[in-house]
Amino acid sequence: MTDRNLFTQQRSNRRRSVLLVAVFLLFFAWIGFGGDLVMAVSTASAPPGAYRHVFPWFGLGATLLGAGLAWHGWRTGPKSVLWATGAWELVQPTKPEEQMLVNVIEEMAIASGLPRPAVWIVPDDDPNAFATGTDPSHAHLAVTKGLLGTLSREELQGVVAHEMAHIRNFDVKLMTLLAALIGVMALISDGVFRTGRHGRLRVRSGSSDRKGGLGLLLLAVWLISVLLAPLVSRVLALAVSRKREFLADATAAQFTRNPAALADALRKIEDTAQPTKAIHRGSAHLCIADPLGRRSSARAGWLADIVGTHPPMAMRIARLRAMAYQLDKTGTLPEAV
Repeated sequence: MTDRNLFTQQRSNRRRSVLLVAVFLLFFAWIGFGGDLVMAVSTASAPPGAYRHVFPWFGLGATLLGAGLAWHGWRTGPKSVLWATGAWELVQPTKPEEQMLVNVIEEMAIASGLPRPAVWIVPDDDPNAFATGTDPSHAHLAVTKGLLGTLSREELQGVVAHEMAHIRNFDVKLMTLLAALIGVMALISDGVFRTGRHGRLRVRSGSSDRKGGLGLLLLAVWLISVLLAPLVSRVLALAVSRKREFLADATAAQFTRNPAALADALRKIEDTAQPTKAIHRGSAHLCIADPLGRRSSARAGWLADIVGTHPPMAMRIARLRAMAYQLDKTGTLPEAV
């Protein structure tokens, strides 16, 4: 049962998320400054008076451009997500289920020690929920109309606690930033592809020139990396997303002291799962359940880790059931070690 220990699960997922983000940033650095390395090696044997690449213009330019675009995407991302789903802000509840939602969110805000996020309703009959924002003080929590009509109060509390966990763990900030970086990667890849297609990337080499041969090899590796950058960056972002789901489930159990309620909620969401039409591919990783209804998110394994936005629901439910069993048996959740 050690691998299902609440706090062990939290620590493990934090470490893995940090590792994945580090790999993402290193890959981004290779795309930027790798081009400078290729140019430096390929021009090292240039004749006197010819251009020799010394200063990392490409890397610095790509970094500055990427930082600007990422910052803009990060700042405007939450509003764009809410606008794309057609969500409307719940300011004054007019129905019993809306009042229940507001009450539950206020309870979980107190339990998590966070400010109450803005509340939004997505006009979709499929049960789902997501959180977005740039930090806990500027967070938004959205649920679908179908979720309010499907879950009991305790189950809704579990789902809200899961989304509050994403806010407290800064997952919303992390995933918004990663989404912005994915867009930057795509722009850089497209720009390099267009440049290479017009024959502007050349490397001098000769049969006896080792530096030229090394330049050709580096150029080939770098071009492949650039062309695959959008795919690789998306895979890394999805990997981060899947690990953070387990962490949010475990943290929600802390907030509610009722992991069985979240397990029941996830089971209901899974049993009634249909594509959430209001939520599109770009926001799928933010939701508590895969809104696209893809089979990859229902399976485990390396392929599912590559293409799935969420870990298998059955695995998440099993871990929560194990936590509930320990809680029933001992009366307390496992202590941190």
